[in-house]
Amino acid sequence: MLLQSRTMPRRLPPGCVEDEDRHGNIRIYFRAKNRPKVRLRGTPWTEQFMAEYEAAKVETRPHKAKEIIAGTWRWLCVKYFAECADFLRLDARTRRVRRAVLEATYDEPIAPGSPKLFRDFPLYRMNADAIEVLRDRKVAVPEGANNRVKAIRQVFKWGARKKGSDGKPLAPSNPAREVSYLRSNNPGGYHTWTAEEVRQFEAHHAIGTKARLALALLLLTGQRRSDVTRFGRQHVRDAKLTFTQFKGRNRKPKRLTLPVLPALQRVLDASSCGDMTYLVTEHGKPFTDAGFGNWFGDRCKEAGVPGRAHGLRKAGASIAAENGATAHQLMAIFGWDTLKMAEAYTRGADQKRLAESAMHMLTSEEQNESETCPTEEASGTLSVKRLAKTTSNFDDGAQERTRTSTTFAAGT
Repeated sequence: MLLQSRTMPRRLPPGCVEDEDRHGNIRIYFRAKNRPKVRLRGTPWTEQFMAEYEAAKVETRPHKAKEIIAGTWRWLCVKYFAECADFLRLDARTRRVRRAVLEATYDEPIAPGSPKLFRDFPLYRMNADAIEVLRDRKVAVPEGANNRVKAIRQVFKWGARKKGSDGKPLAPSNPAREVSYLRSNNPGGYHTWTAEEVRQFEAHHAIGTKARLALALLLLTGQRRSDVTRFGRQHVRDAKLTFTQFKGRNRKPKRLTLPVLPALQRVLDASSCGDMTYLVTEHGKPFTDAGFGNWFGDRCKEAGVPGRAHGLRKAGASIAAENGATAHQLMAIFGWDTLKMAEAYTRGADQKRLAESAMHMLTSEEQNESETCPTEEASGTLSVKRLAKTTSNFDDGAQERTRTSTTFAAGT
């Protein structure tokens, strides 16, 4: 019996294990210490199986890490990941994305066909031309190219300020400041919802549905999905919503207090909400930001609208600006720190008002009074009554937006 057990083959080769998946199927993997497991297909000990087994042993064999050379691009990035306070205080997802962007530059050749890679490129040779090479490798995806430049700028900004043990800065300068961004294929960013699209969504998703609750929270608070997924009853007191915006909470926390609009309260009262968050998944748990974005995108497709969650924030800013909100009022609602973003919306609203109040000046008095003008009825020429009302409304808004109106006028 002992002799027979010695001559019989083992059930699986060394290092192989059986795992049962959630459907009850048995899968075989090769596992090695400190390495990811590798799936092996086929019947154990067959020719196909053993070929995959031998390949897995080679692939999972630990490789000696290549030494990091001091004073090189990779060396500076590694120190940035470990020591830069601004980087370490970023949100975990932001850190992960930025790190991936920078690490992707390591294996870029310094020139087409060159065996030399940017990982070992000396910092004193990392000038604007070298960074443009890294940028232009992503020319097919301008947003990716610009993200690469942004990340490189942050590394050099920190390196030029941080001093080493010798008292000298880790990087001689920040050459990335001289590298311009590429023109985006989508300069407008996320699609801004129109009033018609909002009505179409509301017609498809009635009050009381989770989709309608999500729309109301996004549109009637003007906040990002990362805030909306965290809103709950604990944030409301005396009909006011008080919270700290999730974005930038570690570096520049922004605490806002917003009134809960009656329209939003009506939707909340008619909806089934979670305990700590208004919006919950089918399993009664809070949404993750990405999970909510995907879920809401599906609800948009069901309603036949092209918008997504962030487009409602933009729509809210546009509506508020067109209703007469000043740049500073928009900053208070949306949590912006500078006038740049707010004025982009107020300039657009002012342009519409100015054009509407002045379009009649393109025609002479005789043309306006002519009964035979072929385009008068089709074009909907402004009546005197409507024009007076439009001008009056604009004047009222202009008094509140002296700075914005002046900025727009100067731009023309």
